[in-house]
Amino acid sequence: MRWERIVQTARSIAAAQDPDGGVPWPEGHVDAWNHVECLMAMGVAGLTGPVRKGYDWLVRTQRADGSWPAKLVGGRASEHNGESNHAAYVAVGVWHELLITGDTGFARAMWPTVRAALDFVTGLQTARGEIVWERAASGRPGAYALLTGCASIHQGLRSGALLGERLGDPQPGWELAADRLGHVIAAHPEAFADKSRFSMDWYYPVLGGAVRGPAAGDRLDEEWDTFVEPGLGVRCVSDQPWVTGAESCELVLALDAVGDRERALKLFADMQHLRHEDGSYWTGWQFVTERWFPHERSAYTAAAVVLAADALGGHTPAAGLFRDAGAHGEGLPSAACGCDPALPRA
Repeated sequence: MRWERIVQTARSIAAAQDPDGGVPWPEGHVDAWNHVECLMAMGVAGLTGPVRKGYDWLVRTQRADGSWPAKLVGGRASEHNGESNHAAYVAVGVWHELLITGDTGFARAMWPTVRAALDFVTGLQTARGEIVWERAASGRPGAYALLTGCASIHQGLRSGALLGERLGDPQPGWELAADRLGHVIAAHPEAFADKSRFSMDWYYPVLGGAVRGPAAGDRLDEEWDTFVEPGLGVRCVSDQPWVTGAESCELVLALDAVGDRERALKLFADMQHLRHEDGSYWTGWQFVTERWFPHERSAYTAAAVVLAADALGGHTPAAGLFRDAGAHGEGLPSAACGCDPALPRA
């Protein structure tokens, strides 16, 4: 994708940002995970002002236990439970912004927020190693774990560990938590609630770095025909005839992460039918009735497009972020130049 088209799409995200800094869903609520993804995409395009305004929003809305309300409207909680994958993704965002800008001062300012968030996350890890999906407003932990959410958390813990090393405040407990979580994701499917009809449960273990090597290729091949609609993109769910832009681009990122560039490029090209003339993206397309479904353009979809474009084009020093998610925290990112989890979005 040409750079000017990437910037146009990132600007469509900035146009959707609330005055207080939150980046909402089309219906108006903000959750921390999708908000961070949008900040990452705007960071790719160098929109530093909106990005930093968005991180200020995160600092202001974080609660004392390190979590964020599952949904906020106008800066106020509309759903009070705290989701583990929402909190974990803040570490991915801050690490991404540091890779792009090299601004250590920003990272240091965000470090207390990241530490509190990942301590909240690791406080929800079970003896086996999975991390339950929420803590209720009452303080009670959730009754089960979700594979997509845990796969995203795995990347969050790895990113947090890298950030801590860079800032001189190592967090070996997060590395251990990521090791345990990665093992459960790769070897114990029984640890998670069954959400297998959702495509995210298929590719997220690869995207988040817990499954790599031959096992990753086998996993992606196994359900390819179930979820990939040729010429259109990736189904949100296996039993409904609609493809979604965010899931399509996340699969692009997963394919790129394991070196399957040919299929990544093809899939990225296929989903471009969702692009609006202003650079934003329709959330999805119902290919039987041939209608936009839902009839909305979403900032999180645009964000996934920008992150996939960066991974494929190598436009920024953070282009290898998802490739490096499987590096188990060893060394520095390899792609420097010289993107609902716990519950499916639909």
